[in-house]
Amino acid sequence: MADHLPGGVSAQLLNRDQVRETVERMADAIAPRISDDTVAVCLLSGGIWFAADLTRALAERGRLVAFDALWLASYGDSHESRGKVDVYAPMQRPVTGRQVLIMDDVFDSGLSLREAVRIAREAGAAEVLTAVFARKPWPQPRGTQPDFVGWEAPARYLVGYGLDDGGRMRGLPGVCAMD
Repeated sequence: MADHLPGGVSAQLLNRDQVRETVERMADAIAPRISDDTVAVCLLSGGIWFAADLTRALAERGRLVAFDALWLASYGDSHESRGKVDVYAPMQRPVTGRQVLIMDDVFDSGLSLREAVRIAREAGAAEVLTAVFARKPWPQPRGTQPDFVGWEAPARYLVGYGLDDGGRMRGLPGVCAMD
């Protein structure tokens, strides 16, 4: 991909192999902390790529988690957070008394992750763990911090591996910057 960057993309920051290595390291750290009774909850839409890879990596480590999704949005098609989170679709699986692992592509403002944790706790989760593929620097303090972070990303506009520009470029196999 580095030889053929899509229009508007200025640099490739992680290639496909680096993404895979990051997910594998995360699975090594997460697997000992969860059980097969854990409900792994993907935050839609961007978290699909990371959640699919992470749950497969966890399965390779003997953790056959239940899978669910929670559709939240704080950006829409904008480049900046709207400062609020919309819930488009709730979790479908009961989590009362169970451990929940929330998975998302990027942690920036922290609003979506905070809302997902709140929803899981209100649904009766016994414990909520959070995993994000990338954490970006943010100018204000964020109350919720992820339990597992794959990559400390730069303060750039990112696309690829679930990260998008108006819904486009999520499917790029690596992570790129648009500057």
